[in-house]
Amino acid sequence: MLAKLTGWLLLGIVRLLTGAQARWYGCPPKAEQRIYFANHQSHADLVMIWAALPEELRSITRPIAARDYWANTPVKRWITTEVFNAVYVERAATGAAPVAPPPEAPPQAPPPAAPIAPAERIEPSMEPLLPIETVVHAPAAEGPQEIQGQLDLPAPPPPPPPVAPPPVIEPEAPVAAPEPPAADPLAPLIDALRSGDSIIIFPEGTRGHTGEPQKFKSGLYALATMFPDVVLVPAWIDNVQRVMPKGEIVPVPILCSVTFGAPIRVEDGEERRPFLDRARAAVIALRDV
Repeated sequence: MLAKLTGWLLLGIVRLLTGAQARWYGCPPKAEQRIYFANHQSHADLVMIWAALPEELRSITRPIAARDYWANTPVKRWITTEVFNAVYVERAATGAAPVAPPPEAPPQAPPPAAPIAPAERIEPSMEPLLPIETVVHAPAAEGPQEIQGQLDLPAPPPPPPPVAPPPVIEPEAPVAAPEPPAADPLAPLIDALRSGDSIIIFPEGTRGHTGEPQKFKSGLYALATMFPDVVLVPAWIDNVQRVMPKGEIVPVPILCSVTFGAPIRVEDGEERRPFLDRARAAVIALRDV
């Protein structure tokens, strides 16, 4: 009951400030499942297009709302949830925390080199060269004691081969945890359409302030191909940026209107970008109607 009374109060305030004129140029208001897509110039766009719909369409149509703005206070969260029955979307997906690179193994110190003995220095001799006398010594007769002391000993064993140093075991790099899958920003809209609701979206993804819509993002094309039976209705919201310009919180009374155009659809074999450009052109064409 409180939500319904608040809705009527907000509807009266919006119509008092803006007039909330609805002009059905290309199609009549009809209780069928639709995707209304419009230009985006202010946070008040959500309220403006909601107020422009007839009562029988407001009850089955859910506008999308940026969670970081419309759910940052309890009051706005209650209004968008209980009065507008809005669908919250995330404008910027939060990425997973970057995985730290594995620590590098410390460099192994080279084995110490064996000390090199200093070369023997040969001092030059100043003595004159003399002939070397060869002295021949006669072999001395070996006595019986020395002959008996000589034994036939086996040859000494060869030295053992050098032992190789133990291999250096490199520390294993830690296995990085798999990144969690990114949340699909279209999931809340898909759930709303599967439940049979109509939705209001702003394909630009952010508010523009140049007078013309920015390039449409691919969400509209994805929804149109997933739900080919849902009617796509373009809409042009006029003057609402003057009621609540970007960065302002106090609305200014000024006459505004919402013009609804003829429905469009994805043609057979039509690629994403040509369709999005055609949908954007359909919205801009309503500006001068």
